Amino acid sequence: MVNTNKQLHVIYGDGTLGLGGENFHYIFSYERGGMESMLVNGREWLYRTPKPVFWRATTDNDRGSGFSTKSAQWFAADMFSTCKKIVVTVDGKTFDQLPIAPFNNRFSNHEYAAEVSISYTYQTNTVPATEMTITYQVANDGEITVKAHFVGNDKLPDLPALGVQFLMPTQASSFNYTGLSGETYPDRKQGATKGNFTVKGLPVTPYLVPQECGMHMDSKQVTVTRDKTQNNADHLDQPFDLTFEKASQDFAFGCLPYTPEELENATHQEELPLAHRTVLTIYGAVRGVGGIDSWGTDVESKYHLKADKDIDFDFKIDPNVE
Repeated sequence: MVNTNKQLHVIYGDGTLGLGGENFHYIFSYERGGMESMLVNGREWLYRTPKPVFWRATTDNDRGSGFSTKSAQWFAADMFSTCKKIVVTVDGKTFDQLPIAPFNNRFSNHEYAAEVSISYTYQTNTVPATEMTITYQVANDGEITVKAHFVGNDKLPDLPALGVQFLMPTQASSFNYTGLSGETYPDRKQGATKGNFTVKGLPVTPYLVPQECGMHMDSKQVTVTRDKTQNNADHLDQPFDLTFEKASQDFAFGCLPYTPEELENATHQEELPLAHRTVLTIYGAVRGVGGIDSWGTDVESKYHLKADKDIDFDFKIDPNVE
């Protein structure tokens, strides 16, 4: 897939960094603190900028054991963490300052590079605060390696989950993944089998009270397929897809029509909003769900997700350019 004769077209905008190549174009925003557009083969894949994830929706067992109350700071961090630092590196050279106006006036529309990296550091509003950095390394063929680094702090409560969320413009028609069969969690995967599986639509487990569901552990890749563009009106004869795959390690993921906050806010199924987006979250770490007795006993200690140590994870985005 790599063609060393091709290079990334680098566009230094007033408030953004654009990276383009054959049949792909990405826009990284300085003002919004993330990647705001991922256009592949003429189709947009982002509805919002990707963001750090520190929360998974509360389960019956979380409520019964009091975990959601003890770790409620992470719900606020999931909603309101802010980007405090952005670093741009082009072909190994890191800019001392962001290449925004008027600094970007020194560049033409004919700037090219073999590889560009841009990192966003987010600060949580927990007490004490901590940080998570998401770095996008873009190769000349459009492949993106995403690296996440969480800074641990032993004064913070256990985490529900740690990941990166991609909110896509329309509902996926299906997703295909290589990993464990069915819904799995760190403490609920012994009965699963390894293989390649296709899931039609974006199924949500119909619990009486909407809650966390749809996790897939130990995954090597997930390919999301859509057949509608952003306004839901363009039904295409040919579906289009995007693949997320392992880099240095397997990952967990969830692919649902709702964010954790939307699931959290609904106390009955009919309170869930109209499903019209795809929420794909790639997780580097996940807390177990427990359920040892009548939804009161805490998750076994080996399935807790402590916040006291640094956590690193990575994955790749293959644009499947035509």
